[in-house]
Amino acid sequence: MKQYEHLFFDLDHTLWDFETNAKDALHECFNENKLFEKGMDDYEIFYERYTFHNRRLWDRYSKGFIKQDELKWKRMWLTMLDFKIADKPLAKKISVEFLELLPLRKKVFPYTFEILHYLKNKNYHLHLITNGFNYVQKNKVQNAGMAGFFEHLITSEASGSLKPNKEIFEYALNKANAKIEHSIMIGDNVETDIKGAQNAGLDTVFANYPNIKTDVKPTFEITNLKQLETIF
Repeated sequence: MKQYEHLFFDLDHTLWDFETNAKDALHECFNENKLFEKGMDDYEIFYERYTFHNRRLWDRYSKGFIKQDELKWKRMWLTMLDFKIADKPLAKKISVEFLELLPLRKKVFPYTFEILHYLKNKNYHLHLITNGFNYVQKNKVQNAGMAGFFEHLITSEASGSLKPNKEIFEYALNKANAKIEHSIMIGDNVETDIKGAQNAGLDTVFANYPNIKTDVKPTFEITNLKQLETIF
């Protein structure tokens, strides 16, 4: 088996439970700003619309069509427009509050700490590669209690590139002083984590938690984090 030394993890949806944490943080914003008094009386529908706009705008951001600041507030603005509320100042206010509350959430996927302890005890060099914003991702890792496990946190903001572009992976390898033949990427997203890493020449572990069918051919595939013990 190939000798790996550097393990590069994705953060959101791979270690940190983004869906649960984001839903909780946004619910707090929803209640604090009394959006239920403005015609948005069903939070589940509100969150579904927010998720729709967030994914679409992240796709546009990753392709360079919009800037970071536009992504941050416009996903909230478009969600509110779905309820016929055209209040841009309120949308921007909630967007700021959401990004302040989000990193405080601590929910991680099962076996996260168990596997991080296991890998550190085996002397692997652990790093993170994420498309998130610097201060948000740093605070997520810190507040969830994961900071001590990782040597480098590489964000799209710091690297000047986004997954799946190969430049962010090259930046990460250079930052970690890691050789590509001794490195591997672990992530949940077929396009950004797996295909992106493969295009940069990296081996991959597909964290396929929902066990979906896909045409991707990763080096390894797992359905929970504990299964990494069979690889490393």
